[in-house]
Amino acid sequence: MNTILRQIFNPKRMLSYCLLALIPAIIFYALSLFGLNKALGFTPMEVLRDLAQQTEVHSFRGFLSNIGVWFWVGSISIAFFSAIFIQSGKTQRLLFLMGTLASILAVDDFFLIHDRYVNQYICYFFYAVVALAILALHYKDIIEIDGFSFLLAGGLLAGSIGTDVIQGYLPFGYEITQIFEEGCKFAGAVSWFYFTCVVASFGVTRVKHQA
Repeated sequence: MNTILRQIFNPKRMLSYCLLALIPAIIFYALSLFGLNKALGFTPMEVLRDLAQQTEVHSFRGFLSNIGVWFWVGSISIAFFSAIFIQSGKTQRLLFLMGTLASILAVDDFFLIHDRYVNQYICYFFYAVVALAILALHYKDIIEIDGFSFLLAGGLLAGSIGTDVIQGYLPFGYEITQIFEEGCKFAGAVSWFYFTCVVASFGVTRVKHQA
């Protein structure tokens, strides 16, 4: 029993947990709860409660958009975890860049940055720069790992952005263009998640073979 308790309440593990998880979580929670109240005039309940509860609408409103954000977050988690704990060298850098791009897209998608706060052309230009940096630095690695899924992911996301830019000039109604644009974005997010998993598993497989 004493051995089990010593394993559970290991001082080094407890300190690591408090410094890396508990304390940052409490600080973030407090800053979000009270900082947004002062900065934007929100009440604590407006920050805490889900938007569907506050507006009394169905929980599935915006369902596909929310699921798309989940895929971006999944890509972020896998890319950074693999880059920090598994990979090294060029593959590590590739995963960091992929996670960075997914992070930017997730924040934009969740908070509607390019729709409400920053000019969309500035955002799109920044996306293009990061994507081209990934391609320029790692095109050989991408081709070796899975060039097809990268090409499809990039093409779908580019299709979503392109549709958003020219939708005012298309001979279709707003609903049709939105269905196409959001469809490309959703499929692109799923494709990026898939490609991230492939890159991470490619590295793991290589380590196993070496062992």
